[in-house]
Amino acid sequence: MNNHNKPHIVVIGAGLGGLSAAISLATEGFSVDLLEKNHKVGGKLNVLQKEGFTFDLGPSILTMPHIFRKLFERAGKNMDDYVTIQSVEPHWRNFFTDGSTLDLSSDPVKMKQQLDKLGLNTAREFEQFLAYSKKLCEVTEDGYFAQGLDSFWDLLRHYGPVKSLLEFDVFRSMDQGVRRFIKDPKLVDVLNYFIKYVGSSPYDAPALMNLLPYIQFGYGLWYIKGGMYGMAQAMERLALDLDVNIHVNSEVAEIQHNAGRAKAVRLIDGRLIPADIVVSNMEVIPAYQQLFTDQAKEIKRLEKFAPSCSGLVLHLGVDRIYPQLAHHNFFYSAHSREHFKAIFHDHRLSDDPTIYLVAPVKSDASQAPAGCEIIKILPHIPHLDPEKPLSADDYVAMRERVLIKLENMGLTDLRKHIVCEESWTPLDIQANYYSNQGSIYGVVADRFKNLGFKTPQRSNVLENLYFVGGSVNPGGGMPMVTLSGQLVRDKILTDLG
Repeated sequence: MNNHNKPHIVVIGAGLGGLSAAISLATEGFSVDLLEKNHKVGGKLNVLQKEGFTFDLGPSILTMPHIFRKLFERAGKNMDDYVTIQSVEPHWRNFFTDGSTLDLSSDPVKMKQQLDKLGLNTAREFEQFLAYSKKLCEVTEDGYFAQGLDSFWDLLRHYGPVKSLLEFDVFRSMDQGVRRFIKDPKLVDVLNYFIKYVGSSPYDAPALMNLLPYIQFGYGLWYIKGGMYGMAQAMERLALDLDVNIHVNSEVAEIQHNAGRAKAVRLIDGRLIPADIVVSNMEVIPAYQQLFTDQAKEIKRLEKFAPSCSGLVLHLGVDRIYPQLAHHNFFYSAHSREHFKAIFHDHRLSDDPTIYLVAPVKSDASQAPAGCEIIKILPHIPHLDPEKPLSADDYVAMRERVLIKLENMGLTDLRKHIVCEESWTPLDIQANYYSNQGSIYGVVADRFKNLGFKTPQRSNVLENLYFVGGSVNPGGGMPMVTLSGQLVRDKILTDLG
C-alpha cells in the first residue's frame, strides 16, 4: 500500500479524528506513523472494565453511520466485517420535573402518540420543525461537510451571500429557531437539548444547530454491539490492515520546524520522527501551547474558538434494574435557561442541572453482571476556568445533588444500590486527552464568539501542519471528528496538487 515517493505523514493522537486521518491517507498510498500518548487508541472514545461492569467512558451514541462506512469503503473494505451496529429504540426517554415522560422514536406512529400527549397541534408543529431541520442539514451537507468549508468567508464563496444568510438562519439562536415552530415548553426543552452533541448553549449557539434533530431522525441512532469502544477497535484494525504504523505510549513533546514548515516530531523520550506533513489530532490551542515554544500571538488569535463545556461523568454499577429507563434518558431542569446560564456565563455548577443518563444494559446485557444495571450520568458543567476554580468538594457536592435529583425523579434509593463507581472531572479529562481546559466537545458553538465555526484545519503557522478532531471544522462528536479525518485527506491532496 505504501508508496515511498509520496510524502511521509505523522499523525499526532489516535482519537477518532487521528485514526480517520491515518486511514484516509494510507488509503491514498501515503506512509503514515500514528502516535498516541495513552496505552490504547480511541482518545475520548474509551472503555473501563471494573468488577464485571464495562463502562464506555466517552461517547454513548452513534449517529451518521454512513460517514464511518465511507472510510471503510474507500479502503476497499466492508465496515460490517469489522464492527456490528444496532439501532436503538426509543431514541431516548425524556423525564420532566412534573413526573411526565416523552419518548423520541424513529417510528412515526409512536412519535405522534407521544407528541399528542403535549397537545393537539404539537405533532403538526414537530413535523414542520423537522422539515426545517432537514433543510438545514441538507444545505450543510452540500457544502460545509462535502467541501470542508473552514470559515464564514468560505461559506459566502460557496453558497453566495443571500443563501448563506437565509438558508443557514444566521440571525437566530438555536432556541429562537425552535420557538418559531414549537409552542409546548417541554418539547422546546427537548429540542434545545440536542445541543448536547456539541456541548454548547441553545441560547448562544446559531440556529444552524437545529440540523441536529434531523441528523438523528434521518440517519438513526445506533449502538455498537459489545460497547461503543468497538468502533475504535474497528478503526484500529482497518489502519493496521492499511500498514499504518501505530505507536501507543508515544507522547509528542515538540513539532520541530524550519522556514515555516514542520520537519519532524520529537517524542518525550527523545526519539525524532521525520515528517513531510504533520496532522495533529491534539486540539489546536493546546497543541500550540505545548508543542511549540513561540506561539503566544497565534494562541491569542484563536481565543474566539473557546472551549465547549465539560462534564461531571459518573459511571455507576448498581445491583438492581430500573425498568422505567430506556437506553438513553434525559432528566430536565425545571429552569433550563438558568441551567445554561450557570454553565456558560457564570462558570459555576448548576443548582438544578439537566442530566443525561445512559443505561446500556437495555440494549446489551453483556455490559453488566446479571440483575445489575449500568447507570452512566453526565450533567454538563463549566470547563476549567483559572479565574473561577472549582474544588474537589464542589464536584462531590454536585455528585450528591445529581443523585438526589434522580432519586426524586423516580430512581428510588439509587445511592443505596451503587456497588461500583468511577468518576471523571474536567481535571481528569484534561490530563488524559489534553483537551482545552478540560472541555469534552472541542470548541463551543457560539454565534457571538465564532458564528458556530470551529478552528480551520490548515495551520496558520506552518504550511504542512493540519488539524483534525473536535476543535476544528466540522466540530465535535464521533461522526464529525471522523469526517474531519476524511476532509484533511482532501485538503492535503489538493495542496499537493
